[in-house]
Amino acid sequence: MITIAGGVYRESCIEPHWDDIFGSAGRAAVALADTGETISLHTVRAKSLSAGIENLSAAFGIDATGPEVEEGVEFEYMHSLGTPRITPRPDAIPQYPPFEVVGDVVLRFGMLEGSARVAGGRVVYDPQSAFDPRPYHENGSSAETLAVILNRLEGRRLSGRTEPSEIVEHILDEWKADVVVLKMGGHGAMVHVRGEAPVPVPSYRSENVWKIGSGDVFSAAFAYYWGKLEKPAAEAADLASRATSYYCGTRSLPLVPKDTLREVVKDAVEPRGGKVYLAAPFFNLAERWIVEEVREQLLHMEVEVFSPLHDVGVGPGDVVAKQDLAGLDECSVVLAILNGGDAGTIFEIGYAVAKGIPVIALAQNVRPEDLKMPMGTGCRVYEDLVTAIYQTVWAEP
Repeated sequence: MITIAGGVYRESCIEPHWDDIFGSAGRAAVALADTGETISLHTVRAKSLSAGIENLSAAFGIDATGPEVEEGVEFEYMHSLGTPRITPRPDAIPQYPPFEVVGDVVLRFGMLEGSARVAGGRVVYDPQSAFDPRPYHENGSSAETLAVILNRLEGRRLSGRTEPSEIVEHILDEWKADVVVLKMGGHGAMVHVRGEAPVPVPSYRSENVWKIGSGDVFSAAFAYYWGKLEKPAAEAADLASRATSYYCGTRSLPLVPKDTLREVVKDAVEPRGGKVYLAAPFFNLAERWIVEEVREQLLHMEVEVFSPLHDVGVGPGDVVAKQDLAGLDECSVVLAILNGGDAGTIFEIGYAVAKGIPVIALAQNVRPEDLKMPMGTGCRVYEDLVTAIYQTVWAEP
């Protein structure tokens, strides 16, 4: 049996469209539904989400247990990499006492309504909060063997450190963790086992990138391979990374078998340096919004960005054009926003192609005729914002 504790929430996304009831615990339970293991799901059950919870049971044989409350929590995304609007606001969500969870193999997620107090054998803990991640033992939880999975932002907030090595050292020492998996976005993860040298695990490319729930899938796969099958942490993390890539590319669950993952998910991302040139118009509110959003997401992924708006600014063409192109000369890849057919952006694409600089383009509601030259000269064109961002991060310099 694998016991999963965490939130079941409503999720919606504008682009691409998405509206369903999953949450971290619900998605992890579905991810493991075909493993042959009995899945025990413990959550705060909201009556307003009862139909969705019943669907999980009917479709995947997952029965949820836990305290009942009236209203559930909703996450609304503009795009799958964006910061969600949470309803009610996190500071207005009622807090309930911890509920007790016992199991030999437990996957515990952080929750907005409270927490699960775990007494487990092999336990995987994913704090699941960019706002207020909580230490594992804070609510009285215990584990014979503890693995912690977290991203850099969670690690910084939990440890007060900024360097990855210092974050991991804090978690290993203060939490008495046995394994720490520090995720680093599109650049994979580092697996730290107490007393052993850290092992890098790559992320794997997918042609499309859907990010909502990707961390849930990683943690679920790791809990199965490390917690239940007792595979080495680095191998479990590698399989989890492949499972995440498959999910991001297909949005399909449950997980496919590990042999299938190794066969169909092979394109590992090689970490690289370089700078991204953000080619885009910024002459109205909508255009400014997308430039700000893309730049913020890239910087959050610790990618260096040259943005003509931010690094040069507005001004006469005989001044800004030279400075923009000088900035482009220093970049290793271009992310171009083709929405609107801006002449300056088209010029920058042609300049990059002539210089041999790879170009990734976002084109939404653009006529096929207007894409002939970019696509005919090797530019890779996508309709989804998040996919374009990740393909840019992964592009070869």
